[in-house]
Amino acid sequence: MSRQQLPPQITKMMVTDRRTKKEVVRYEVVADAGRDPETGKRHQIRRRFKTEKEAREALSKFLDEAASGTFVPRKDVTVAEIIGDWLKSLHSVRRVTLGGYEYDLAPVKQRYGTLPVQKLTRKHLDELVVALREGGTLTEKGRVRRPWAPRSLNRTVDTTAMVLDYAMDRKLVARNVADQIKAVPRRPRKHDTFTAEEVRQVLDSIAQDRNEHLWHLALRGLRRAEIGGLRWRNIDFAAKALSVEIGRADARDGVVVEDTPKTEASRRTLPMDDELVEVLRRAHRRQAGEKLAVGDAYGKGGYVACDEAGRPYHPSTITHLWGKAAKAAGVRHIRLHDCRHTAGTLMHLRRVPIAVIAEWLGHTDAGFTQRTYAHSQRDALAEAAATLGAVVTTRDIETR
Repeated sequence: MSRQQLPPQITKMMVTDRRTKKEVVRYEVVADAGRDPETGKRHQIRRRFKTEKEAREALSKFLDEAASGTFVPRKDVTVAEIIGDWLKSLHSVRRVTLGGYEYDLAPVKQRYGTLPVQKLTRKHLDELVVALREGGTLTEKGRVRRPWAPRSLNRTVDTTAMVLDYAMDRKLVARNVADQIKAVPRRPRKHDTFTAEEVRQVLDSIAQDRNEHLWHLALRGLRRAEIGGLRWRNIDFAAKALSVEIGRADARDGVVVEDTPKTEASRRTLPMDDELVEVLRRAHRRQAGEKLAVGDAYGKGGYVACDEAGRPYHPSTITHLWGKAAKAAGVRHIRLHDCRHTAGTLMHLRRVPIAVIAEWLGHTDAGFTQRTYAHSQRDALAEAAATLGAVVTTRDIETR
């Protein structure tokens, strides 16, 4: 059987081995791989292989990828560079969301930032997930990270996958190695809510608290960011209504940003009951007195949630103050965000339609509202069972 002739793209040559310094046979492949997607210029590949078989297999792969448009040329773009490029490409993303992405990607950038993105492997990401899950790694500022929860780990993997999708679009990587990583199992988060009696206990206790109006707003379902971003101009005492227009949130590492709500449904106008109107009037009068005492140095923002000098509270400060208020009220501690769940749960138990609860809380999807507050149906179902039992019992008596 005659030996198969080499294709014109493969050349057999003698070269000097860099390690042994001896003359060895190598097979060089030179082929047209199509146009560079970024420069538009024709791209030619040049690779050397130890055996003819390797060279033929590589040539076949190159030609197939060039024909299908999936060929990825070698480039030195690093992980840090592609992360930076991706973040810059998110033109319509809210600043709070952008800050979250930066936080999620910080460990990836810190650990593998100088590595060419084409050399990033699943093993690299698996090792990072394990390190973050166990804790003990250092941030860029030298702080020791606590063990990350599954939710945070999954968010980092998912965000990395979005970066690598962007790299694939730019023909910088052939595949997305983050897509191969399975989500870390999460325990369903149980919402711990107050009962109606506990809500009243809190409200009775905070009557003398300078920030009582903030806890009234939280227990009526406003998010922390919505409370922090609320201005007095958003309060219409005559119409007994408040408007949610902007959020004030921690974009990670203590940096506070203000932005429009994350969804259109979050922008809403809510009616105020008489008790809330009176509570907010008291707070407004209190702040007016503080403004007179401080003078020109008083803050100009007109924030509803602010200190005695008119300076808006940092979001974490609101959380801290809530903890102190709950402790002073003598009730069990729940997260500030669970005050919002308390509002939704109490409305649900009082037969308020799910669509109305969704609109009140600023949910885009009423189905999400239903899933979130499904646990609050237990008491309602028990009551329904008792009612049905009474009907059946009565019927049995009547048919005897």
